[in-house]
Amino acid sequence: MKSKVYFVAVNDGNDAAAVNKQLNKLLAESRVLDFIRKEDKVGVKVHFGEEGNTGFVRPHDLRVICDGIRSKGASALLSDANTLYRGRRLNSKEHLALAYEHGFTKEAVGIDIFIPDDNKKEDVIDISVGGKLIKTAQIARFFIDIDALVTVSHFKGHILTGFGGALKNIGMGCATREGKLAQHCDVAPVVYADKCTGCGECAIICPAGAIQIKNKKSVLVRKKCIGCASCIAVCPSMAMFIDIESGDDVQQKIAEYSLAVLKSKKGKVVFINFAVRINQECDCWGMENPRIAPDVGIFASSDPVSIDKASFDLVNEACGKNIFKEAHPKQDGLNLLKYAQDLGLGSLDYDLIKL
Repeated sequence: MKSKVYFVAVNDGNDAAAVNKQLNKLLAESRVLDFIRKEDKVGVKVHFGEEGNTGFVRPHDLRVICDGIRSKGASALLSDANTLYRGRRLNSKEHLALAYEHGFTKEAVGIDIFIPDDNKKEDVIDISVGGKLIKTAQIARFFIDIDALVTVSHFKGHILTGFGGALKNIGMGCATREGKLAQHCDVAPVVYADKCTGCGECAIICPAGAIQIKNKKSVLVRKKCIGCASCIAVCPSMAMFIDIESGDDVQQKIAEYSLAVLKSKKGKVVFINFAVRINQECDCWGMENPRIAPDVGIFASSDPVSIDKASFDLVNEACGKNIFKEAHPKQDGLNLLKYAQDLGLGSLDYDLIKL
């Protein structure tokens, strides 16, 4: 059975008012927020963007969505879980401060922000999955305890999954730092010596002491690597990169973590994808992040598989080629969607309803 995916077009050069007009049209005509009931406690899952990143969904767009939620008589909080790598989003205090710096204040979006703290037992919960790769998932409890979930994702490229959208935002995004490590732990970076300048930033930040500088080049001791990707986040020359041969396992783990979050939210979740400012890498990328596609539009659906597939299809259609495969030749993001479909998370078949 095909799932419904609603869509409004957004073009390069549209200003904030034009984008908001289209977003309001999407929410009004699709009625995707109608599942929210009075007095529901709603979590709005977003990515606040790493320091230096500019691709994240804008606060003025979140305001439209948050106002729509509040119009139902529900209460809501913007939220994201802390990161594994060592950036500004490593702990709740700095993560919240960065969110404010990026404009996600209550005055701007209409609701408060809550960043779960991995160091507090009450903010963490183990969810049994019994998957092929993940038996128990470590999730930020907030995303389990809420009555309803609105997932707002920036659709863009990704080094491990080819592209990142709704499923990536849920599976990796709702996991605790321990859960993120479990999803990354089979993945160690590689050093591209021709790009390495020997600056030593990777060795300084590595929490496991797994990197040494020899002959003015970084050398990774793989048996010490914990897969946290801290080195990738700080490398100024992009010489430290993920061993992308392990991408399929990571994609399947993301799908199983998505199942951990979503299995208790049937009929109480909606996904909104912004296929605008489509960058080569994810919003955790704080360095130069080139655009790879024109703005396409905004999607909404109750099916995370369908919305990611529709976003993928329309972006590639606009480019006249598989732009994500071109950016990341060794990754096929459809593997994540196919496995998610196998897990019962949604369908690759969809009806696109253009509004």
